[in-house]
Amino acid sequence: MKISRRAVIASTFSLAALAALLVAATAQARAGKPEVRPQGQAPAGPAVQLVEARPVQTTAREEVSGTLDPAKSLKAGFEVSGRLARIAAKKGAAVAEGALVAQLDPELADAQVQQALAAVKAAEAQAAMAEDTARRQSQLQQKGTISDWQSKTSTSQAATADAQLQAARAQLAQARATRKRHDLRAPFAGVLIDAPDQVGATVSLGKELFTLEQLDPLVLRLTVPETARALRPGTKVHVEAVGGSARTDEAVIKSIIPSADAATRRIPVEVSVPNEDGRFTAHTLARAVLPLGSPEQAVSVPATALASVGGDHVFTLGEDGQVSRVAVQVIERGPKEVIVKSDQPLTRVVDYPAVDLAEGTKVSVR
Repeated sequence: MKISRRAVIASTFSLAALAALLVAATAQARAGKPEVRPQGQAPAGPAVQLVEARPVQTTAREEVSGTLDPAKSLKAGFEVSGRLARIAAKKGAAVAEGALVAQLDPELADAQVQQALAAVKAAEAQAAMAEDTARRQSQLQQKGTISDWQSKTSTSQAATADAQLQAARAQLAQARATRKRHDLRAPFAGVLIDAPDQVGATVSLGKELFTLEQLDPLVLRLTVPETARALRPGTKVHVEAVGGSARTDEAVIKSIIPSADAATRRIPVEVSVPNEDGRFTAHTLARAVLPLGSPEQAVSVPATALASVGGDHVFTLGEDGQVSRVAVQVIERGPKEVIVKSDQPLTRVVDYPAVDLAEGTKVSVR
């Protein structure tokens, strides 16, 4: 069969046109433009990545922030006036219970103690002489050598001398107490937070010069809603510093006040936070994770599977290839995974869901 030259030229142009269409379609695909599909064929659904939800047991928790306060705090001064003569502990130093912190000039107080001690010795001598005289007079009175009146007089003088001795001893005790108040000692072990920088100043009665704080343990003071009354003293809780790296799982609920705050209607709670190594700083903010209720079943999913637009939710894939939007309650948020509860069972969950992913969308699995 003989083919005409015109037919050959037409076939050549047709092949060139088809090649041009193929090149254009390839360029469109590389540029991200939708591919032209034959009429009547449905476009394929978006591809998604699935993860398996992992069943876990958890307890409902509530995070509450509060202030870390020293377990004990005292602003101290002297109970007598005088000149500050000595500072035994430096600012910022740890002091033991009963340790000397500072001292007033004790010269006058020491002299008063010596004077009172001498008065006691003199009164003791007089009392001994009066008692001996009274005993002798009593013996003579029994023999009839002296009158009854003379015997009673000596007995009365002995009683007077004994009373003077008791008064002298009381003055000695008072002088020693005054001398003792010239020494300021730590009533409990702690850290000296504030103290004068130099000695020599005249100190008035009751002036607060020193601040002592017990920093181990610290006390975290919180308030919780009435629904958290299931908390019990002695329960261990997790505590971490706000804005810092310090944290511990050994903190213990110290007390729960059975009376709500009148202003906030919340219940005060005190948490004892161990601080032997000084990792926490007093008077800073800390956060406690308080367990509420009994352990319950939940699921763990990657944090990347949780969507929050319109409320916390995840997307699950059904047998028909369509996704369903499932609302969840977040129990615990972590950097890599979240613990959630849901009224519907969660098995296969969409990871990294697209912002425009909607209920009923048919998808394909990568």
